Amino acid sequence: MRISERGYGEEGRERLTLVPENVDDLWHLAHVLEPGDRVEGDTTRRIQRDDDRMRDTGGQREHIFVTLEVDDVEFARFANRLRVSGVIVACSREDQLNAHHTINVEEHDEITVEKHFKPDQTERLEEATEAAENPDVAIATVEEGAAYVHTVQQYGTEEYASFTKPTGKGEFSRPREELFAELAEALSHLDADAVILAGPGFTKQDARDYIAEEYRDLADRISVVDTSAAGDRGVHEVLKRGAVDEVQKETRISKEANLIDELTENIATGAKATYGPEDVAEAAEFGAIETLLVVDDRLRTERQGEGDWGIDVNEVIESVERQGGDVVVFSAEFGPGEQLSNLGGIAAVLRYRLQ
Repeated sequence: MRISERGYGEEGRERLTLVPENVDDLWHLAHVLEPGDRVEGDTTRRIQRDDDRMRDTGGQREHIFVTLEVDDVEFARFANRLRVSGVIVACSREDQLNAHHTINVEEHDEITVEKHFKPDQTERLEEATEAAENPDVAIATVEEGAAYVHTVQQYGTEEYASFTKPTGKGEFSRPREELFAELAEALSHLDADAVILAGPGFTKQDARDYIAEEYRDLADRISVVDTSAAGDRGVHEVLKRGAVDEVQKETRISKEANLIDELTENIATGAKATYGPEDVAEAAEFGAIETLLVVDDRLRTERQGEGDWGIDVNEVIESVERQGGDVVVFSAEFGPGEQLSNLGGIAAVLRYRLQ
């Protein structure tokens, strides 16, 4: 994310002119923008013409500049765009005022956001700005007969490719080099700045040796890590052990992986943890929360008044921050966020046991 201009608008709202530089940034914006915010940007709109000088053509798209009062935001992940819908409150064509419109924000589009930013939203934008300097990282996990490639995004990891090539003995077995070749070809096509190659046993090192011999341009970008499994479980281990952090600055998802493990371990042992909106709110009242964990999509729903929690989540967050606790907003797109959702979408690691 690039912030090109800062200022203030009406009623003390902060104005930020932003340029999302990748899909991660669009995802961040989807969890920052809320109903009632104002968003300005260039767009196109189908405009009807019917006057004495021009025959009605049924509407032609024209470029206009609009300011929307936001009523809905949708992150179209697979279309690589953010859809911001609302009512036009200012426009380069006055005849379009008060009409409903949608701005499609894509990578490198400039928009201006005017709103009262909450602390966690400001922190999110700062993280996105800092993350622009981080290298692209891929995690490749391999074991006998199977290999997987995941890309590391700020909102989680995504499976980029998977390969199954039975190796060893038997009529359906294939030389291991066939599996390694497909893995190497996928990594070459992905062209990540760094590759973490992980898995159990010696297979990963044999894959590393093959890649170093056949794809020498990849060799210097690969680091090898031991894990007990390949696939999603192996990726989780890589993140938990901080291997990505050695390539990037502290990443959002590895932090989430460590926190969810700490939380679930504390819950299992009856130690310093609680979960669910009512219990978390009670812990906040006692000043017992060391780290508050909340899922981004649930937080957004509650802030829009569309949820079913019997608490004011903003009051809980403010209480935790006022008493020196940390607030971590989890991505619903990644495994730890899914685990947290299963615990009610909100939980806390405590300074001390309440019972």
